[in-house]
Formats: sequence, structure tokens, C-alpha cells
Amino acid sequence: MKKLALLTLLLYCCSAKAQSSYTPTPDNLAAREHFQDMKFGLFIHWGIYSELGAGEWVMHDKQIPYNNYKRLADFFYPQAFDAKAWVQFAKRAGMKYITITSRHHDGFSMFGTKASPYNVVDATPWHRDPMMELAQECQKEGIELHFYYSLLDWGRPDYAFGSPIVNGEPVNGNWPSYINFMKSQLTELISNYPGVKGIWFDGYWERTNANWHLDEIYGLIHKLNSSVLIGNNHHEAVKPGEDFQMFEKDLPGGNTTGFSGKSQISQLPLETCETINNSWGFNINDRSYKTVKQIIQYLVNAAGNNANFLLNVGPMPNGKIQPEFADTLAVVGNWMQKNGESIYGTRGGLIPPQQWGVITYKPHVLYAHVLKTPRQPYIFIPSVEGKVSKAVLLADGSKLKIKQQPEGVFVYTDGLTLDPVDTIIELTTD
Repeated sequence: MKKLALLTLLLYCCSAKAQSSYTPTPDNLAAREHFQDMKFGLFIHWGIYSELGAGEWVMHDKQIPYNNYKRLADFFYPQAFDAKAWVQFAKRAGMKYITITSRHHDGFSMFGTKASPYNVVDATPWHRDPMMELAQECQKEGIELHFYYSLLDWGRPDYAFGSPIVNGEPVNGNWPSYINFMKSQLTELISNYPGVKGIWFDGYWERTNANWHLDEIYGLIHKLNSSVLIGNNHHEAVKPGEDFQMFEKDLPGGNTTGFSGKSQISQLPLETCETINNSWGFNINDRSYKTVKQIIQYLVNAAGNNANFLLNVGPMPNGKIQPEFADTLAVVGNWMQKNGESIYGTRGGLIPPQQWGVITYKPHVLYAHVLKTPRQPYIFIPSVEGKVSKAVLLADGSKLKIKQQPEGVFVYTDGLTLDPVDTIIELTTD
């Protein structure tokens, strides 16, 4: 029995070190709550691919040989880049955090790294580190910074893109070398850049049968900084060691893009990401700009589904953000200044989406976001806990007639001129 007890204790101690038994620290749990409170973030896809004006997949889509593609670094000189302007752009839009591509699938590092000379400081005539400048400016302005990091690499020989996977590793590559390369870069990103709060992984889906050593990678990140949040855009159910769950171009539970078929909604903080046009990286031919109404309603629907909204822009190769994006998001920011209390710090999902819109809430307050004209001269909110003492329009405080019954609350909208974007009704509960 003593031997059995000793063996049991040994197995427990070993498993406690693995991410399969990951227990978030109090700092991590607090970071998750803060992440959910922020609600609105700016996604930025920017790299040497921006020079070709055809999106971040241009190397792959145009079948540009890696050695030819690498020449883009020779004349990457974004003379108009201004980290302060980018941060102010996000703040004017009402965004509370920024997630930016530190390294995309083309393998080019947009930060100063000792792990590879193929980076923005060493391989370009610009010789500046935009990630460091952005990190410092975000810290100064109270904007949270997250780094997007690609697991996939189209060019490195040790990754061996296109190689068959046998026993979890690419036959033609050097998998331990590649895993160690990523660990080195992630250590740099978390240790060297001030105020980094999250890592947004992508590219897992390219090799679902590979052993990505996520337990080691996630464990390293949490060891370096336990409050850093980890998410992975693998389009599957969350894995041990992850701190938030993202949904690409879909609200949680939706699968209109085909990415989220295996993404069961977890209890972790949620985030949905979407583009401001139809492209992630700068695309000179993409003029399918989303309207102010579309962006606000996407944000509101995300909040109603208990998710953050991460809205992407692809800056131009000179480092400027397109004026079309700036103009639209300035209007969104004005809306958030007036109505942000119904978004920031709220939670969703308590009451499912209705035909007319969604519900966000805080303690003793419900916000009914009427996004579509109700079929009847009232909206019905089911399963409301507590007594509703009053209902008012958030816009001007005018009172609305209500009737509460065991099955829910009726809020009467007859004679009310609805806002074409979002009519917000604030209900106070005991």
C-alpha cells in the first residue's frame, strides 16, 4: 500500500506540471475578467506582404517562391508608421486593446528577434521595431496589447511546408528545431516587450495531425507570465492551457464561414474577429467597406453572445491606416462614447438572442438592444430574474411602459421612434 501511495503521489506531481491539468492563477483569472470587460479590440494584419497590396496570403496564393518573396524585406520602409497614431486611432474608435501580427504564415518576424535574421530590424533598410514602439505607446495610453503569432510557416526548412506528417512530425523537416525556434521567439515577445497581455495563435489547422507540443508552449508562456492569456484559432474545441476562445468571422455558435464546425462554445472568455472589408492584410482592390451600422451591430451582437469583438484593419505598406477605415471607426467611437455603458463591462448569454435583438447585462441592470423592428408593438424579454422597477431609453432617459409576468417582461414600444442602428432600453432590477 505504501508503494501504491508513493506511485500515486508521483503521478499526481507529474501531471500537475502538465498543461493537461492547467489551473489558472488568480492573476490569470483576473486578466480573463478584464479581457471580457474590454469588449472591443483592434486587430492589425501588417507585414512585408502589405507591399503587394493583395492580402497576407499573397505568397501562397500567387505561388511566389520563398527566396523571391524574401526580397520584399529589402525595400520595406514604412516611412509613415507612427505607433502613437495607431493607438489614438484605436482609442477614438472606443477600442480597449490591440492584437497585432508579430509573425504571420510567411514567416517574417515583425519584431527584433535573435532567433532568426529574417526580421524587420535586421532584414529591412528601416531597422526599426514597430512591435516595441507599439508596446511602449500602448502602455503609455492604457491600451492592452496582444500578439498574433503564426504556428504555420511557409518558408522555414525545419517546418517543411507541404511535407507529410508521420508520427506527429513532418518527414522532410526538423520538428524539434522548429518547436524550439517558436519557444525562443515567444520567450522574446513576452519577456522583452512591456505590457503584453495575450498571445493569439493561428495556423494549427494546417497540421491537425502534428504534435504541436502545445503543453510545452503553453506551459512556457504561463511560466514566463501567468497572467498572459492564450488563445488558439484552431477551429476546434478549446484545449488544455488555453485562456480564451476565438471564433473567426462568426459569432459563437455560428458557422457561416465553415471554420467553426468543431468549435463548441466553452466557459472561457469568448472573442469573435471580423474584417472591416473582406481582407485581413492590405488589399488595394478591396473596397467592400462595412458600414457604421454593420460594425456597431456586429459589436452589439457579439456582446449579447458574451463575446468580445476584434475588428481587423490592414494598414498600407507605408504604415498608414486607410482614411476610409479611420472615418468609419471615428463614428463608431462617437457611438461608443454615448452608449458604451451598455457594452463595456457587461456580460451576455444570460438571455438568448431574440428576434428583435440581444441582451447585455450588469448587476441589477439589463440592456435590451433592439436591432430589428419588433413584430408586435412591444418586445418580450424571457426569464428575467428579479423585479423590474423601471425601463427607460438609454438615449434620453424617457420612461417606457412595462408589464412583468412569471414568464418574462413586456416592454411596450408603440409610438416609439426606433433608432435605425440600435435602440437601447435600460431595465433596472431589484
